[in-house]
Order: sequence, then structure tokens, then C-alpha cells
Amino acid sequence: MAKYNITEKKVKEAAYRMLVNPVLMEELKSKILEVIVMQKKYKDKDYSAKKLAEDLGTNTRYISAVVNVQFHTNYTSFVNKFRIEEAMTLMVDKRYQDLTMEEISDMVGFANRQSFYASFYKFMNMTPRDYRMQHYQIHPSQKVPKKKKGQGKSKNV
Repeated sequence: MAKYNITEKKVKEAAYRMLVNPVLMEELKSKILEVIVMQKKYKDKDYSAKKLAEDLGTNTRYISAVVNVQFHTNYTSFVNKFRIEEAMTLMVDKRYQDLTMEEISDMVGFANRQSFYASFYKFMNMTPRDYRMQHYQIHPSQKVPKKKKGQGKSKNV
């Protein structure tokens, strides 16, 4: 019988996270929120951490460190959180009831339907369709009437 050398995986703290000055970290945190949330850059499919770093005059390591330390996630998940929140708002808004999930995912900045569904499920633990069905209230006048028993069937005499 073979013996397996199983060791516990050590969680390493990236050294560069500790090198960011706390004052700079707070400053970058507010700038990141300003750009991503207030300017709604999360809706831009092509807005990467690299572009954010360029816009803020810093580098991607600092962006990564701030997002990891301050928001406890990575850049992609950070941005997707805002996309999902916007999508949830659109899905239950009557003005957007005729939009497909693909159209909604495109409006909020996802590159494709698959990444939208995967991210949505990760954050909400349900599919976008299930969310829409649970939260969207159909006005009684829009409901499809139920067929009565026997309707549509011909009787053989």
C-alpha cells in the first residue's frame, strides 16, 4: 500500500499587500470606488485592473492589494458584484421586462451570457431566470387565463 505525503496547504499572505502605505490604501480605496461605482466603469466590458491602475496613476499590484485588503475579494469579483446588483434591479423593473438575459448581461457589462450566469449564481445561489421569476410581480391584467377542464377537447359521440 502506497503512503501519501499529505500536508496542509499553507495560506500565504502576499508580501506586497503589506507594503502599501495605509494612507495610500485608503486613498486608493476611495478612488477605486469613485471610478468603478460612481462613474459606473463596471458596465464597461473592457475596463480591466490595468486600465484602472493607469487611470489612477498607480500599478495593478497596488490595485490588487487594495481590493484584496479593503474589499476581501479579487478585482473581477469586485466588479462583478456591482454588475449583478445592477442586473437584479433591471430584471425586476417593468420597463425592462421584455429584455432577454443576454441583453441584460450585456447592459451591465458582462462579456457573455455564460460569465453572467456563473457570476450571478456565485453571488445569489440561483440562476438569473429563477431570480426574475421570484421577484417580478406580474400585474393581474397580464396573467394568461387558465383553461377550464374540457376546453379544447372534442367529444366523440
